[in-house]
Amino acid sequence: MKFKIYNSTADSCDEKEIGEFPSFDDDKGIAALRQVVLAHQANARQGNASTKTRAEVSGTGKKAFRQKGSGTARRGDRRSPILRKGGVAFGPKPRDYTQHLNRKVRQLALRRALFEQGSNGAIDIIEEWIVSEPKTRIVNDIIGKIAPKGKILLLGDKFSNDALLASRNIPRLSITSSSDVNAMDLVHHDRIIISSTGMDKILIRANG
Repeated sequence: MKFKIYNSTADSCDEKEIGEFPSFDDDKGIAALRQVVLAHQANARQGNASTKTRAEVSGTGKKAFRQKGSGTARRGDRRSPILRKGGVAFGPKPRDYTQHLNRKVRQLALRRALFEQGSNGAIDIIEEWIVSEPKTRIVNDIIGKIAPKGKILLLGDKFSNDALLASRNIPRLSITSSSDVNAMDLVHHDRIIISSTGMDKILIRANG
């Protein structure tokens, strides 16, 4: 698959063929990608929603009035779920939503996410990510030449402290290491800019 490759200042552009890039001829990996995305969303849930049952709310357990003869609907004590400030029937309780995925599923999802974004022309390569000083303007100028709009994910083997400081004030830019990126990160960004060394590392991860 061919990709645009930019120099460190994004002033010039060329094309590069990457033969090791993931390729699919059918729908293989789509189910794994969906499963990984759902797992990441589930794992982000706190699971701390909680309500009190009728056994946990305060109040007397005495029956409010006799069962028959009052002319009103029959009910028990004031902690009944049908009453205001009573207990909640079948309400949520704290729980763990964590989903565990095996390595092969995550790896297949990563390959499929790379293929989808690469096929859509959403992946660009930059030879080297160089930021001479921690200035947001420098980073903004570089990414503006490559991707003027949209949410951008910047990947690399490693980043200098100046690069991290210069990137943190750009709302549409996320920056992470190729060794830490996952399929969820790839599909939730409009454009992905990867350094040459970062591309090598993510391909090693994807191809196993």
